[in-house]
Amino acid sequence: MPRQPRQPRRRSYDQYCASSRALDAVGDRWTLLIVRELLAGPRRYTDLHADLPGVSTDMLAGRLKDMEGAGLVTRRRLPPPVPAYVYELTPRGRGLLPVLRALADWGAQDLDAPRPTDAVRAHWFAIPLLRALEGVVTGVVQVTLDEGVFHVRIEGDGAVSYADGPAEGPDAHLWTDTATCRALASGELTLAEAVAAGRARLDRTVPAG
Repeated sequence: MPRQPRQPRRRSYDQYCASSRALDAVGDRWTLLIVRELLAGPRRYTDLHADLPGVSTDMLAGRLKDMEGAGLVTRRRLPPPVPAYVYELTPRGRGLLPVLRALADWGAQDLDAPRPTDAVRAHWFAIPLLRALEGVVTGVVQVTLDEGVFHVRIEGDGAVSYADGPAEGPDAHLWTDTATCRALASGELTLAEAVAAGRARLDRTVPAG
């Protein structure tokens, strides 16, 4: 008897529902965290793997392939002399930022002190901090924590974005710590209260001339 071909893994809830369709695309484990990383800019596979502690190489490769198929991610080769490929979000993938912001707002109440097994990366605080920074600063804000540096961009029209690492010519600098970031994210503190309490320092760049 001939061997039956292996059936593909079931990928759909088969429900005519917008939420179901969304979860068909991004409901698998690690997918939204990959989006979180790529919202910070194009990343090489090795960099993604380094900033997603706990994901296996096979799992990451499979998720990226699925996300390419769903139109969330593209892969492109960097120009010489860098012989590497990077993954980046499509416009549809970048459209998931409001989803991650809502999840971060919802989950902030459960973000107590880091557990001994918790990995920490500075740029993971970018999304939770957006709400605290909006309405306070406009432009590029470079944020420095003990764990590293990232920056966020807040436009006057409400558009926001973020990236790992220092910014070129930021409009403001914010120095704080992860505990204060957690309090800002959960709404326990406003940025003004954190500065007044000495838990954060915000310096605005004075334009030259």
